[in-house]
Amino acid sequence: MSISKIDQKQVENVKCFKYLGSLLTDDGRCTCEIKSRIAMAKAAFSKKKNLFTSKLDLNLRKKLVKCYIWSIALYGAETWTLRAVDQKHLESFEMWCWRRMEKISWTDYVRNEEVLIRVSEQRNILHEIRKRKANWIGHVLRRNCLLKEAIEGKIDGRIEVTRRRGRRRKKMLDDLGDRRGYCHLKEKALDRIKWRNCFERDCGPVVLTDY
Repeated sequence: MSISKIDQKQVENVKCFKYLGSLLTDDGRCTCEIKSRIAMAKAAFSKKKNLFTSKLDLNLRKKLVKCYIWSIALYGAETWTLRAVDQKHLESFEMWCWRRMEKISWTDYVRNEEVLIRVSEQRNILHEIRKRKANWIGHVLRRNCLLKEAIEGKIDGRIEVTRRRGRRRKKMLDDLGDRRGYCHLKEKALDRIKWRNCFERDCGPVVLTDY
């Protein structure tokens, strides 16, 4: 840890800290935050386990899980930049919820596909995150605000950059799937209805299409 100064006051640099309920790390990644959120969601599920595993209607129990448990797990998900390892954590958590709800132990050797059939569900948590992110980003791009300037790189600042081998580091807007760049994404966001229609639930992956 090192010490910095702001307005002649010493400020300690730390590896991670919590701000407005989210865990921020010095590397800018979301893995620690996602793991923390999943742990809190699992703890909340355990507290209400009798309710989620009761003989209530299946659809009602699924709604309760998504409303109560997923809301805890996906708090702040609009700002996450998901790597492959993060997506695996989230999909594993999704299956964990359905298995716990149906009292299916890992020793029962029931495949994930069979679990999804039993609960009449598809893998949905990653799509839900993309949809939340799209709604939030669309709202930001339609306004003139400080956050929009930060996304566009108009905020002055300095950051220590080290040259890395391999592919480009994934950015927050990459999850929205428009390869034609930020300007095209910004243009689409101006039409609120069409923007939301891009991310409505369908059977395939989330991909922006031309109009």
